[in-house]
Amino acid sequence: MAGPGIARVVLVSGGGGSGRTALAAAAAAEAAREGGRVLLLAAADPHRSLDRLLDVELGTEPRVVGAGLHAARLDEQTAFRDAAERLLGRAKTLFDLLGVEPLEREEISALPGAGHLALLDALRTHAASGEWDVVVIDAPVVADLLAALALPEQLDRYLARLLPEQRQAARALRPVLAAFAGVPMPAEWLFEARNWAAAELAAIRAVTDAPGTTVRLVVDAAAGPQAVAALRTARAGLSLHGQRVESVLVNRLVPGGSDAFLAGLHRAQRQQLAALRAEWDAPVHEIPHLGREPHGVGDLAEIASAGALGVPRVEGVRPQTAWPVEDLLDTAERVLVWRIPLPGARRSELDLVRRGDELALGVGCYRRTLTLPSALRRCTVAGAALRDGVLAVRFAPDPQLWPR
Repeated sequence: MAGPGIARVVLVSGGGGSGRTALAAAAAAEAAREGGRVLLLAAADPHRSLDRLLDVELGTEPRVVGAGLHAARLDEQTAFRDAAERLLGRAKTLFDLLGVEPLEREEISALPGAGHLALLDALRTHAASGEWDVVVIDAPVVADLLAALALPEQLDRYLARLLPEQRQAARALRPVLAAFAGVPMPAEWLFEARNWAAAELAAIRAVTDAPGTTVRLVVDAAAGPQAVAALRTARAGLSLHGQRVESVLVNRLVPGGSDAFLAGLHRAQRQQLAALRAEWDAPVHEIPHLGREPHGVGDLAEIASAGALGVPRVEGVRPQTAWPVEDLLDTAERVLVWRIPLPGARRSELDLVRRGDELALGVGCYRRTLTLPSALRRCTVAGAALRDGVLAVRFAPDPQLWPR
């Protein structure tokens, strides 16, 4: 079911209390029933809801919970200590120079944001291990999930700023430059640390950017307008960061009936379902309410019987389209237009700033710094407009940089 080298990864996210843990578990169980080796990973489950759902005590090592299905949970402390030990090992030369004793493992405690690092490390470890065909992640809420997925790109930018390619290219000339020109150059260990960090980030991005890594969003059928609006903004944030929304799962739909309360709730939920289907271009699936809290593999199978939780092969995943630059230089407008899809975004939520060869773009609480395509770096921003879920940024050629 997976592509060569990297497992099919499904990140199940949504609002708090939407039931995403149960739907992630049901999706993993369905993928195992369809064949293949499946890992279910609890990435945001401090109260061990998945343990109670499966009636097992999960640890950091995958354990069998069904035919073809294994499950595990993230431990922020363990993951942070493992990552810190690797980093401190790379910095041993610096500690020796400073005469500082490195921290012992028992002295290291997880810092704020350690959950993001733990999730990324787990993605890299499990998805690229070759052990699994499918990895289903019971992921954090969308804002926390995107903060984690955006981290490798952000750190890569910081590394490029601190030690750019030009300084790496001058690495062989370091002794000459230092001796004759008086130009300070980084020590060899810093180059090695930078290359190590870049390789680590590249390995993580190979998973997060893989065609088979997708997001499923879960919304409670009884959620009000505020939750639906938050889902709309989350959709724009996911698109901004290039993440593929595979489907939207509307959870806990109640059946109709003669009872006035249930009939009214059923009508309201159907109206919300219709509105979501009209707004989203991704499939919107119905997940019926069981009438109880799910527990055990039997209930997971019943949830999966809705037919919406199977994990398609990579070939069945709709690819993320590139962000095109439209050339209108030969028209009366004489501009280049960069079209950035932001479905669900609203004009009042947008924030756009040009800084050198980069474009800082914000949609609500979600932000990303984009490197401009080469042609646009020789232009100035001439305006922007949001229409039909696409942000069109207009660039006019800079006469001082644009060849005549």
